[in-house]
Amino acid sequence: MSEAAAVGTSPSRSSAASSAASIDLSKRDLTLDLARVFCVLLVVVIHLLMVGVGTGPDGGIAVSRPLEEQWWFAPVTWIGQIMPLFFVVGGFASLTAWRSLRRRGGNAADYVRNRVLRLAQPALPLFVFYVVAIGGARLLGVDPGLVEVAVVGAASPLWFLAAYTLCQALVPLMAGWHARAPRRALLVLLAGAVVVDALRYTAGIDGIGLANLFFVWLLVQQIGFWYADGWFVARRWWTLAVIAAVAYATLVPLTEWGPYSVDMLGNLNPPTVPLVALAVGQACVLRLLRPVLSRLMNTHAARAAVFVVGTRLMTIYLWHLPVILIVSGAALLVPWASPAPASPAWWWSRPLLFVLVMAAVFALSFLVGRWEAPRMAGATPRPAIVAVATLLAFIPPFVVMEWSMGLPIAVVGSVLLSVAVLMLGRGAPDPARRLSPAGSGGVDGA
Repeated sequence: MSEAAAVGTSPSRSSAASSAASIDLSKRDLTLDLARVFCVLLVVVIHLLMVGVGTGPDGGIAVSRPLEEQWWFAPVTWIGQIMPLFFVVGGFASLTAWRSLRRRGGNAADYVRNRVLRLAQPALPLFVFYVVAIGGARLLGVDPGLVEVAVVGAASPLWFLAAYTLCQALVPLMAGWHARAPRRALLVLLAGAVVVDALRYTAGIDGIGLANLFFVWLLVQQIGFWYADGWFVARRWWTLAVIAAVAYATLVPLTEWGPYSVDMLGNLNPPTVPLVALAVGQACVLRLLRPVLSRLMNTHAARAAVFVVGTRLMTIYLWHLPVILIVSGAALLVPWASPAPASPAWWWSRPLLFVLVMAAVFALSFLVGRWEAPRMAGATPRPAIVAVATLLAFIPPFVVMEWSMGLPIAVVGSVLLSVAVLMLGRGAPDPARRLSPAGSGGVDGA
């Protein structure tokens, strides 16, 4: 899930496109890599605390949500809801990568091809897994209700792919708008988010809120653009502290007197205006912590850990919930290995389960992790083909977000993602490569 692009050595457009997947450590802010890793690992921790697998009164398997039953859960989400920060960091990295690609002669189709492949490729084996898992459970006669609960919960993080695919596909357009009128871009997106929420809560139709996949997440991504341009760097520490305090303070009237949930996870899908306030506050806090994070990233241990986790981020994010359920289910077969959810022993067992889950995901990454790196051959396809493939990659996670995972959705999603990957992964023949062997010497080896 690495976002930075390295400087290529070939002047051809295809070399620019392929080298967009590389990393130039001399030109990247390693504290943002640390922030990205932190966000994903925190998601894993939260899900470990949210998923309780135990034995029900009838002796069957029961799945509960212990974390959400705690009185302090909603207030803690004001800190623990860190997905806005992920989109801020993604905005910083996306703008940096886009500008680097443009300097090397790449265009919007090159950029979108690379980014969408980075999202569609890792998602494909996961959808195939759900086809096998759900279909196999049906053949074995497993309780359909239990399968539905497990699959719906395990596939819930796929909303991110829909939102992030949309944001990445529009980076060239939004970067141009940012260059021409950065303040106007923020104001228009904010106004759109407010209007969508007003219509949604006035009409009582949650579906209207889907428009904020566009307004809210693109607005948060634009904040990342401002971060990349040095706006936060130019502010004094006390100014950032005040802005962060004000941003978090706005959550009080929004949730006390406004229509929004005090639980920030409840404001996630469809996304709402409070996420914008969180994004501003989290961006300020990230900048305030940068001196400490920089010193940490100057250590070999921190760089190694961030590299190991960072090269597997998509695998960790997409697969951690299925692994959590599998490990928790297997623990039921071992005497005393599965404490009752929400019991003191269950809470104390979470650190050990985190280690087991991460070890299992790490092992799994050797099988599915190879799908994280884009596999591109030839020049970028025509923009129309890239646009169609992007839509095909967007549909499966969007459908899951709206109607949850099921066997028909898993099958159709696998087909659509396969087509998208094939359309993007193999472009038209590149004349520069035929004329010059050096044209194939991109840093990706593509």
